[in-house]
Amino acid sequence: MNCLGYARILNETVERQSRRRIIFPTAHNEREAKGPMATTHCRTHVTAQLAGLPRVRPQIAFQQPEHFRAHVTAQVAGLPRVRPQIEFQQADLPTIAQHMFSLMLRNVASDGFRYTDPVNPGSFSLPGCVIAAPSFPANTPGVDQDYVFNWTRDAAITAMEIAAAKLPARPGAGVQPLIDYVLFAQNCQTNATPTMGHACFTIEGQSRPWTEQNDGPALQTLAILKAFDQLDSTTQAIAKAVIVKNIDYLLNVYQNPTTNLWEEHSGLSFFARSVQLLCFQTIQTNTYGIAVPPATAAAITWLQTALASHWNGTTYVSLLPPPPGYDPNIDILSASVYGAIPYTDTKLLATAAQLRGQWADDNSPVQYPINAADKALGVGPLLGRYPGDTYDGDMADNILGRHPWALCTCNLAELYYGLANEIAKSQAVPIDAFSGTFFSQIGVTTNTPVAAAVSSLQNAGDAMLRAVIYHSDGLELSEQFDGVSGYEKSVKNLTWSYAAFLSAVRARTGQSVQG
Repeated sequence: MNCLGYARILNETVERQSRRRIIFPTAHNEREAKGPMATTHCRTHVTAQLAGLPRVRPQIAFQQPEHFRAHVTAQVAGLPRVRPQIEFQQADLPTIAQHMFSLMLRNVASDGFRYTDPVNPGSFSLPGCVIAAPSFPANTPGVDQDYVFNWTRDAAITAMEIAAAKLPARPGAGVQPLIDYVLFAQNCQTNATPTMGHACFTIEGQSRPWTEQNDGPALQTLAILKAFDQLDSTTQAIAKAVIVKNIDYLLNVYQNPTTNLWEEHSGLSFFARSVQLLCFQTIQTNTYGIAVPPATAAAITWLQTALASHWNGTTYVSLLPPPPGYDPNIDILSASVYGAIPYTDTKLLATAAQLRGQWADDNSPVQYPINAADKALGVGPLLGRYPGDTYDGDMADNILGRHPWALCTCNLAELYYGLANEIAKSQAVPIDAFSGTFFSQIGVTTNTPVAAAVSSLQNAGDAMLRAVIYHSDGLELSEQFDGVSGYEKSVKNLTWSYAAFLSAVRARTGQSVQG
């Protein structure tokens, strides 16, 4: 840098910081200042001038004239509001899943990571407690529901993802989060009242006033069986005892009505029957030395027949007798993701087609407006629970429709992936009179080659997961999205939302999430 350059720096610095100007000699013109000697002389002179000044550091100006603020405000007001956005079109799903897994684990208590009961601040979570979400009315404006509890179903679905992650363990010691899960499950089972089907517990493992839901013991058993190889020998013995009690209970209640998945009605539940069937089937073939009760085979046959009775000619109905405005219901797809209904069941696919159509088709009266906007971006659609749904986290402000759920969307994505995997194995696309609409929604016909059908199914699932990523808050997932704006709503950081995303990605990639 030449002498004139240093002179400019000095003048600007001094004028800004000291508000007085120092005049110092420079060469008569730039050409005279060039050369090593001239530059050295100039630096020495500049240093001497600066030495007499007080030392200051750059500082943010926090006080500006009012006219300046008004000018800036007027300029900013005309700009669109934006936020840093994850690039969703090219997002690598396994990479995103790594982050989702970490976010999910924030809701899983351990010995060194505990939650305080917001209703009773002196009470703390036990290791293995899985809270549904860290949302409490006092800290979540617009939501009047307390989710700082352990639901048996949600906890089991979360434990399945922890088991699938294949976390590292010390030899002979087992995976601690899974050990904690089994011990907390035993604690809840001991404290369950009035029945072992009790659905919700405090973070200390005590029954809270809630409903009886007989899908819970079945899902809990399935989760423990998935985790069994990752438990130490002591915990395996406890796990077996928990499973035996669950099976004995289920064999006495599987034919009875129960509170359904969404905790809104009691009846003969398709979802409960499906997960009970898978539970009995898995116990019947277990290799862990768990005794199979003689009544298991008859229960399997009965449930298979009972599930078939939910077909009404066009769709599987969620409950018998069916409540008005309750079908088609997303819990039919959940019954496939978590239960015994095969992905290739064409009546299941017929139901899935209606679920997608009611919220995505432009001519549907209950279409989510956000799905029309997302379609232009090549993502979506987002799905909700059922047509007459009014719940949005605020029981005092029930508004019909317009609130899709992350977990519902992920469940259909997983159905697409699971079906793609089955078609790739069998080299046959199950198109018939029931499933034709399902396949036509993604551009598959009877003339589509098998490989192309598999690709179309995978792309359809990818588009749905990318919509979840796009509408997430930096990958944090609430329970629901706003069906008009796409922004998140209802309780924040729903554990099941993360678990459903992880399960779908596993179906897509066949890979475990290494935590």
